[in-house]
Amino acid sequence: MATDTLARMFWDRVEKSADRPAQSFKQGAEWKTIIWREVGDIVREVALGLIALGRQKGERIALLAASRAEWVQADFAVFSAGGVTVPVYPSYPPDLIAYVVNDSEAKTLIVEDPAQLAKALEARDRMPGLEQIVVIAGYDAPQPPKMVMTWETLRRLGRDNEGAHKSTLAERVGTTLPGDLATIVYTSGTTGPPKGVMQTHANHVAAVNASMQATPVAEGWVHLLFLPLAHSFARLESFLGVAHGLTTTFAENLDKVGDNLKETRPHFICSVPRVFEKVYAKILAGVEAGSPAKKKIFRWAVSVGRDVSRHQQRGQPVPAGLEFKRKVAHKLVFSKLHAALGGRLVWAVSGGAPLARDIAEFFHAAGILVLEGYGLTETCPALTFNRPAQYKFGSVGQALPGVELRIAGDGEILAKGPNIATRGYFKQPDATKEVFEADGWFHTGDIGRIDEDGFVFITDRKKDLIVTAGGMNIAPQNLENLLKADPFISQVMVYGDRRPYPVALITVNPEELQKFAREQGILAADAAVIVKHPKIVERVGRTVEEKNTQLQSYAKIKKFRVLPTDFTLDGGELTPTLKVKRKVVAQKYMDAIEELYR
Repeated sequence: MATDTLARMFWDRVEKSADRPAQSFKQGAEWKTIIWREVGDIVREVALGLIALGRQKGERIALLAASRAEWVQADFAVFSAGGVTVPVYPSYPPDLIAYVVNDSEAKTLIVEDPAQLAKALEARDRMPGLEQIVVIAGYDAPQPPKMVMTWETLRRLGRDNEGAHKSTLAERVGTTLPGDLATIVYTSGTTGPPKGVMQTHANHVAAVNASMQATPVAEGWVHLLFLPLAHSFARLESFLGVAHGLTTTFAENLDKVGDNLKETRPHFICSVPRVFEKVYAKILAGVEAGSPAKKKIFRWAVSVGRDVSRHQQRGQPVPAGLEFKRKVAHKLVFSKLHAALGGRLVWAVSGGAPLARDIAEFFHAAGILVLEGYGLTETCPALTFNRPAQYKFGSVGQALPGVELRIAGDGEILAKGPNIATRGYFKQPDATKEVFEADGWFHTGDIGRIDEDGFVFITDRKKDLIVTAGGMNIAPQNLENLLKADPFISQVMVYGDRRPYPVALITVNPEELQKFAREQGILAADAAVIVKHPKIVERVGRTVEEKNTQLQSYAKIKKFRVLPTDFTLDGGELTPTLKVKRKVVAQKYMDAIEELYR
């Protein structure tokens, strides 16, 4: 089990597994592996460097980088120095970076490379409390700005000041309490600016302990980390690497995950549904392009695999004849998929967004168990999980040890447990009271049911928050309000829950439409015809593209459809307070939405 704070958990691991592999990453064309003692040396130097910079216990240090070994090293250095890590998505534009840094009152910002540094420097005048920016890699300016230093300079500062600050570091590691704040993780709400969730060491240690019981692995197992560490799901994965003594390999980037899987041969991976969807689609496309014989063999293999899967789901032994067919199916068809995933994958984890049951069942038929879980940033981030020996496809599993669940009268899932960040949202007491009850129950905002075996099924979202297939949270009202700032546009509904990207259904102001049509010489009288005119579509498209420049990449509206009529009360699309009824609009225009995804 993990110890009572994240810092002590890390240093216990360094002591126990000093000479065993800890982290692996691509350096040029080769993979480099460093042992726990080496990771400990780096973390110690960075922590001492932060103390030498004047960082006090409890002060916030922001981290703006893609997932890489130094991200995890910096995280545990901050914990060791008694600080509070504030993750920032690398896709954030300067305005949002400034918002998170200012709201969290971060004194130091660690950025990945010159590109991230440029964004930070652009926002520098809007971050008056920021004292230093540390650049991890690729920065070699002869005369850097006064407040900018490199990762190596920070490490050297730590080494040079070890004598002066060694006792301070030991004191901070030793006196940090489980109830102390460990990190503030910003999550987008349905309206307004992001909210910072205050997570303690105790919250994360409880989540790690519960997850360790639910996911049995062996020390030394390899896992490939490729999700963004600013997302709580990947952060838990990194903590489990320390708690279990795993070798954490870091993918070069999302485009290289396919190659990296074959190179690192992980025992398990944590992913969002979009990755499994892409693999599934690629397999089916390859089959469709093949010969009739190849298609027939594939369909036979899947049929055999599904039969095996049904026996396994029921906990029944696989008959000898079926087992023989399974081996043949594996050799002829499924071995290629296993090889593409590295060849020694024991199971995979899917989280961040719902995984289609058909896809989970297909992978199981192919001999790969994909275990789905569920949680939120406020729950650090796990509540439920399917176990390797106990699972139901279509569900998000059973409650983790220590977690209590109940269904409220309106169907909302409520949760209680030591992993839940009941301290709430940083500097937002009213928002905290909305979802955290005084007795510890947290309102998830999701509608669901719990079956007789304790498996949880998510059936709807109480909140309007969109979670894309890639696991990214998008507040649709923010996007809609951006677009509606253009007087040409009347109403907007952004759609994208469980989909690969957001799309928009847009209505135009009837008066502006007629005016524009006259100016452009568009003579059609029927609005349904006018809105399809290329000049109208191009006019709306200019606004979409302009507003997209203000959004993170995952939140950009990729496609849109201009609707022939506005949303109205009489039409049933608006509430009495003139809010868009999302379900009504989605059902009414589902054909148009599906076309946008085709």
